[in-house]
Amino acid sequence: MSAAALPSTDAGTRSDSNTHQARVCALLVERGSLKEADLGRARRLHEEAPEGTLTALLARLGLVSERNLAEAWAELLGVPMLAASDAPEMPPADVDVSVRFLRQHHVVPVAAEGEGVLGLMVADPGDSYPVQAVALATGREIALRVGLRSEVDDLIERYYGQGRSAMGTIVENMEGVASDEEDVEHLRDLASEAPVIRLVNLVIQRAVEQRASDIHIEPFESRLKVRYRIDGVLHEVEAPPASSTAAVISRVKIMARLNIAERRLPQDGRIMLRVQGKELDLRVSTVPTSFGESVVMRILDREAVVFDFAKLGFTDDFTRRFTDVLERPHGILLVTGPTGSGKTTTLYTALSQINTPDVKIITVEDPVEYQLEGINQIQVKPSIGLDFAGALRSIVRQDPDVIMIGEMRDLETCRIAIQSALTGHLVLSTLHTNSAAGGITRLLDMGVEDYLLTSTINGILAQRLVRHLDTELAEPYEALPEVVKQFELERFTDERPIRLWKPGTSESNPTGYRGRQAIVEFLTMSDPLRRLVMQHASDADIERAAREEGMRTMYEDGLAKAVTGATTIEEVLRVTQEG
Repeated sequence: MSAAALPSTDAGTRSDSNTHQARVCALLVERGSLKEADLGRARRLHEEAPEGTLTALLARLGLVSERNLAEAWAELLGVPMLAASDAPEMPPADVDVSVRFLRQHHVVPVAAEGEGVLGLMVADPGDSYPVQAVALATGREIALRVGLRSEVDDLIERYYGQGRSAMGTIVENMEGVASDEEDVEHLRDLASEAPVIRLVNLVIQRAVEQRASDIHIEPFESRLKVRYRIDGVLHEVEAPPASSTAAVISRVKIMARLNIAERRLPQDGRIMLRVQGKELDLRVSTVPTSFGESVVMRILDREAVVFDFAKLGFTDDFTRRFTDVLERPHGILLVTGPTGSGKTTTLYTALSQINTPDVKIITVEDPVEYQLEGINQIQVKPSIGLDFAGALRSIVRQDPDVIMIGEMRDLETCRIAIQSALTGHLVLSTLHTNSAAGGITRLLDMGVEDYLLTSTINGILAQRLVRHLDTELAEPYEALPEVVKQFELERFTDERPIRLWKPGTSESNPTGYRGRQAIVEFLTMSDPLRRLVMQHASDADIERAAREEGMRTMYEDGLAKAVTGATTIEEVLRVTQEG
């Protein structure tokens, strides 16, 4: 697109620019990337102080992500998007434009595109002035390329600065970060300075852009390490210098309303903020280590979570079996698995399924991860004596139909849950065990009487999360006969030859995976299983009997999903540790 094709700044065509802005905003709202209420708020702010464009204001306020905005502009104007990683290594040699001007307007020349044509990467195509200025200064027609503002700024730094990253630029402006650990007031001052605030915001923003579920900030003797957990796997990323450790960690603690003077004991808090157009709830945990406090932030994106069995990875047949047990009027339904295996999401999905006006549901959780409309949710507070058992004793008198307990942690909680099930309530809860059969032996080990288990347990679901292949990049290949034989893949498909998939990669998705889904096994209580429980049979015996009755193990469910192209055999082996 040439500069002439863009709206100019004179009054006659300024309305064209406004039209473009309005169409981009409408497109963002239509896609769900921008809320109508947020757009209205931004419009009012823009009318009061009409500096810059409305779309630039949306991004600056964090009401829409840079990527969503760039994609909308590219589609509307019919011009390509350009990633900084795809730009030429060096800038055009014969372009003389002020670097200050480029930084101020977030534009950067990227390549000569033929005789008399210059490629220009811009963050805000709605502002035609810098495009026309570059065209005038160079005497060339401009071929527009849309980019993310952060990537445009990084490219300007790479071309015309000292090659620093965005984090490096912020760090350069920090002063006095190597502080006395004991001077709390000095730490508080440092943590409130603009460079440290921008540094922490950048760490969080990048985590959101990369779809991370957790941020790990870990101090060591000579460095500060930052890692993101993406699709269940930790990845180390660019980190602030070790000298900023105390200030960075203090900034996170201030945001989470924690005591920055207390560095000897673990602390928990939460941060509510908006990043890249998303309402985020960050659960913050700090623990003291040899070289300072280790901080982990769990990112809960309230808008991204979808409580749908199919999205979780449940097949239609499995969903039917699970729903049959879920809709029984009383008894206990358990979901088991290690930390981070999606147990709470499965329980929330189950509650959403049975949440109707004629059903009263009360939950006791630690913490309450997502707010569910129409469900009474209680946050336990052990510091004031409100633990799972104490809360349970009270809510039984609230006449609920369904009770959800965040976790069966001790014998007292188990006994109250069982008593609730015996008196006509449906009880949902979680356990930390490795398999469905292991849930029964775990409860027996905790001291629960066998006859109470057999009369109250309706079903136990065990699950793990495997990374889901990016369907646009996944590459099929014919499975080797040895692999087919080793994993007995003929059981899971009638297709011949049997195909498996491997992850493809791209600049935007180097892992080849996108998101995660559950692999599951579901043990439903039957008379033969009850007899085994009364005999205190081993996990292996209970699992063997359940498989004879038709239960498919997590391992087998994973292999079935690998054959359909949802994941890879390597992923299944990674999380089940079988084979």
